[in-house]
Order: sequence, then C-alpha cells, then structure tokens
Amino acid sequence: MSPSLLEGEYAKLNFYKLDRSWRRLPEDEKQASKAEFASVISEIGSDTPITTYGLTGTRGDCDIMLAQASMDLGDFDETARRINHTRLAGYLDQSYSYLAVRRQTQYKHGGGGPDFKDDEFKYFIVYPMVKKREWYQLNQEERQAMMGDHFKIGHKYPSIKINTTYSFGLDDQEFVVGFETNEPREFVSLVMELREIPGGFYTESETPIFACVRKPIEEALDAIG
Repeated sequence: MSPSLLEGEYAKLNFYKLDRSWRRLPEDEKQASKAEFASVISEIGSDTPITTYGLTGTRGDCDIMLAQASMDLGDFDETARRINHTRLAGYLDQSYSYLAVRRQTQYKHGGGGPDFKDDEFKYFIVYPMVKKREWYQLNQEERQAMMGDHFKIGHKYPSIKINTTYSFGLDDQEFVVGFETNEPREFVSLVMELREIPGGFYTESETPIFACVRKPIEEALDAIG
C-alpha cells in the first residue's frame, strides 16, 4: 500500500468538463485523444502521484477529477502545462480547482489529510468549506468541545474515513474536506447527524459537493463518450 499524504504535502484537486462537441468527432480521433491523455496522466503520475475519478454519473458540471499530491507546488504547474498540450485539452473546461496542504490538526482526536493513494475506497466525497468568523472568536476550549462532538459522531461510522486539508491563504476556501467510503448511503446518515450538532452553526459554506467514483482515467474517459 502506498503511503498517505505526508505532513506538509500539497494537494491539488482538478475537476474537468469535456465539451459535448468532442463526442461528435470521428471515432478514431476520439480514441487517439483519449489514449494520448491517459498516457500523459500515467507519465505525470510516475513522478508525482495522481489518482483519477469519474463524475459523469454523479454531477452534471464535471466529468473527471484528478487528485495530485506533491511537496513542490511547482509540480502542479507542470501538470497543467502537460495537460494543456494534449489534443483533448482543446475540449476540456476546468470546472473547479482546489489547492490545500496537509498540516497537523489543532484539535485532539482529529484526522489527517486525504490519502489519494489508498486503494481501499471506491468513493471520494469532497467539498470546500469556510467557517464563519465567529468561530475564530471562540476560545480553544469551546472549539475543542464542539469538535469533540464532531469526532464522536464520526467514530460511529468506522467505514468512513474523514480527511481535512487546509487552504488558508492558498485558495478561496479555508479547508478542503474529503470523505472516503465504499457506501455513500452511510455518508448521508453521517452528514444528517453532523447537521444537528452546535459546531455546524459556525459553517459559512460547504458547497459544491462532489461524489467522485475512483476509476482508471481510461474508464473515466470511456464513460464520457
């Protein structure tokens, strides 16, 4: 099994939508563009790991998601450059993009960062999150008590892995939160419980929400056309 996202390692989530005009291309052109794109992703992943997901069946505004981890922020520039030089890039729109970093939580019994390299889970449910400013006016003890309630509920669902990475000063959101699971129905129950605890009242926003299905990039592209 590959190691988890390291302390201080950057995480980049790129969501793409493939323009419908691509589907009208001759079949040989479509196959060639998919093969080239898959080859480039494989080559990039040999240096800085990329995990690929499909969203064709779960969202209407994006088709694939690429999750990449690196200690060097510049690696994401190189990934974008290489993707932008593929034939498929002419039909790709980047619907969403999130940048975060793993760091130690300040709360006891907290989780780590997303393990993009773990083969155990089929689904990765991810969303950006922003806390209300009032949250930061509470003292550490008050926040710890509310986070303790959060962790207690999470422990009721051991089949769901809760992950948090931090975006303060790097991106528009404050956190990128991810949940890995093999059963999304259990995740629905988890979120319903979390809505009822006091800490939830200090959330400013936590959308959009992406239900990503882990699959090889070839399968994700085949689902599009």
